[in-house]
Amino acid sequence: MNTWTVRTHPLAEIELKALPADMRARFLHIAELLETFGPHKVGMPHIRPLEGKLWEMRMQGRDGIARAVYAAIHGRTLLVLHVFPKKTQTTPRAAIETARKRLEAVK
Repeated sequence: MNTWTVRTHPLAEIELKALPADMRARFLHIAELLETFGPHKVGMPHIRPLEGKLWEMRMQGRDGIARAVYAAIHGRTLLVLHVFPKKTQTTPRAAIETARKRLEAVK
């Protein structure tokens, strides 16, 4: 079976640890879905495309909403680039740019 791997950028790991426990648990659940079924079989409400190669994991908890921006990199690896609490209706441009810069640095 061709399984996927979800890795976390070191800076995104720090951001993830800053989230409340229920949102971290939701992140782990979505990451497990992605690893088991692959990104093409997991859809809303768990993930959605952002722009270009960037996708977002959608997490909700008692204390609000958070997003994790990720991209597929070499092979069957998904790299989580940026994790942040969501405060606005749309994903902030700064969050997308942060993820894009981290992706470019990894390539």
